Amino acid sequence: MLYRDFATQEELDAQYNLRMLFPDAASLYEAFCARESEKVREDLDHHLDVPFGPTLAEHVDLYPAGEGAPILIYVHGGFWALRTSREFGFVARGPVSECVATVVTNYALCPTVTIDEVVRQTRAAVAWAYRNAHSFGGDPERLHVAGHSAGGHLVAMLLATDWEGDYGLPAGTIKGATVVSGLFDLAPFPYTFLQPKLQLTWDQVRRNSPILHLPNPQSGAPPLLVAYGEDETDEFKRQSEDFLGAWKENGLSGGRLVLSGKNHYDVIDGFLDAGSPLLSGFLGQMGLE
Repeated sequence: MLYRDFATQEELDAQYNLRMLFPDAASLYEAFCARESEKVREDLDHHLDVPFGPTLAEHVDLYPAGEGAPILIYVHGGFWALRTSREFGFVARGPVSECVATVVTNYALCPTVTIDEVVRQTRAAVAWAYRNAHSFGGDPERLHVAGHSAGGHLVAMLLATDWEGDYGLPAGTIKGATVVSGLFDLAPFPYTFLQPKLQLTWDQVRRNSPILHLPNPQSGAPPLLVAYGEDETDEFKRQSEDFLGAWKENGLSGGRLVLSGKNHYDVIDGFLDAGSPLLSGFLGQMGLE
């Protein structure tokens, strides 16, 4: 077996190669992201390409929501090799309508960089947002994170960060986290269609699998909401359930949200509407329901 009960790459790709499995949904998703993000930028105050690091890829897009606003940091997906922050401005609509400042992070993509560097850049973006929150009206003491797919993985890696030791920030920098259809065990991916782009080594797999790096309950780990679509593949569902199970078994606070009728692509459209099940769950975690 290559991984768990999977004997061939074809079997694994049938769980993870979503563009192959759902080509129509993938095309609709791309059009949706572009269209709705442009609409949001027509309607909302925003500041694009604000640098947080020395390379061109290290920037965030800011969608302010007034002075003293709680902060959502959103990390986009794309299997660590696709997409940019510009395509995900739409996630700000629902949060900003509830006076939540939204920060959409950008990062360099594999194979130009390694997954270690993608994780580092995502952590650096959070550190920048905490230190510079007042520049866009945000409250650094009410900072929450959310991410979808590979972004869910990166959010989970944020929760494994030594904020005090590595960044000089409070252990409880992140007050709450939502992962949507995330990937928490990287062990299958060296055997899949993704490997030519990710070029994962086994050391990288071990360093960057969040299920192997759960926070200590005494470290200030925030509550976690694990969400996924009812129509996800079995492996995407299992990844979420296994991570939530390990999280709770480690004595950490976590909950589950299964989104009825949603697949991997439309599972995040709830960010457009503060009353959607997804955003209601997130805002409830922030104490804003």
